[in-house]
Amino acid sequence: MMQLRTKRLVYSLTDLEENIDSIAYQRRSLHFQPFFKGLMIGLRLNRRILLNGLGLLLMGLGLIFSIELTFLDRLIQFGFSLLNAVTQNIPSSYLGIILLLLGLSLILWDQNRAGGSVAISQRKNSIKRIERMPFQPLSRAPKIVAIGGGTGLSTLLQGLKAHSSNLTAIVTVADDGGSSGRLRQDLGMLPPGDIRNCMTALADEDQLMTQLFRFRFQQGKELKGHSLGNLFLAALSQMTGDIEQAIAASSKLLGIQGRVLPATLSQVHLWADLADGRRIEGESQIPVARGKIRQMGCTPANPPALPDAIRAIETADCIILGPGSLYTSVIPNLLVPEIREAIAKATVPRIYICNIMTQLGETDDYSVTDHIQALDRACGQRLFDSVLVHQGSFSGRSLTTYAAEEAYPVSCDQRAIAQMGCQVVQDNIMDVNPSTGHIRHHPQRLAKTLLRWYNAHQKSPVAIG
Repeated sequence: MMQLRTKRLVYSLTDLEENIDSIAYQRRSLHFQPFFKGLMIGLRLNRRILLNGLGLLLMGLGLIFSIELTFLDRLIQFGFSLLNAVTQNIPSSYLGIILLLLGLSLILWDQNRAGGSVAISQRKNSIKRIERMPFQPLSRAPKIVAIGGGTGLSTLLQGLKAHSSNLTAIVTVADDGGSSGRLRQDLGMLPPGDIRNCMTALADEDQLMTQLFRFRFQQGKELKGHSLGNLFLAALSQMTGDIEQAIAASSKLLGIQGRVLPATLSQVHLWADLADGRRIEGESQIPVARGKIRQMGCTPANPPALPDAIRAIETADCIILGPGSLYTSVIPNLLVPEIREAIAKATVPRIYICNIMTQLGETDDYSVTDHIQALDRACGQRLFDSVLVHQGSFSGRSLTTYAAEEAYPVSCDQRAIAQMGCQVVQDNIMDVNPSTGHIRHHPQRLAKTLLRWYNAHQKSPVAIG
């Protein structure tokens, strides 16, 4: 037994020595690669010059022979006469030196051109390598937790996935309208719509399965309005008996970059107390009520958080709230006590992405300050250090489109926000639909602005592609 172990050790050491020698040889060979590469390029250049010169010479001779043969004799005689005159008037020693210098000058000039060609070729190759080289592996990028729901969160994830695979989306499960609401009522499952949107945002856009998950039936008494992705999640939930397993299986199928987690597994129903004394129940009914919201809550009152969501917040490098509908997408996640407590305890950078436009029935006439105060009221404390606000002009078409919907740009009073102890981050993060004038956050601009903000809080900044 001891001999066998000894032999294995000897073989292992031999393999290690061979590997070390191989690596050393490769490293030595790397020093000669530029030389051989330049030599080969130079040879190719010289071959081309020689072939071109030979071709021109043959063409010239062919032209001379085709015109008149005696002309060639006269040209040769003139050459010998010129050479004889030069040798008679210039001493041979001086003539030799002149010819040597002339030849050396031509060689140096040619080598300089060839070297320049090599340098240009190497520089082009270096540029190509830099273009192909990622700024840093996505798996080593910051751990980002994004909290929200609706199209706002999926838009954010679509931009962030190009910079990090360490993404966790914590999604509201309070939706009770549309396809999600029907499945929730019929099957008693968590609403899958926002979860599905986030998964497809983190998946490959061109993948067939991603397109199928986004497909929505336009016909059929029972199927009309349903998303195929919602139905798929519903089927997997019934097969596995667990929405978590259904999400995990669907995520693998889509090959998403990151994780999507529901804020809670409880069947949450939202309610809102309005300024006129009414209490409106149901996420889809709150904007329709057209009242000023004073207080938000949910039933059950203190839903337990998904443990994985809490762990994601506790290990995050930065936490992002929004964008999305303030009262029906962002705040519902914060009504889960463990989630808001985990965010409050976090010492990493935290930022809220404010909406660009007001929303009818939720944030009528709201400024950025009003958005911040609404979050503070819902949580009983400040949960973020910074707020990201769009900075830029609006087209007349967009303003007209939104005015018809009684929605307007969210105003920003930087002084008032600073007095609240919150940093204002401003940038052009808007994307406009040219045909309708509707405004959304631009995924790529939004992601790059957030990474610049994150870098400003770090000793070791991350690269931004």
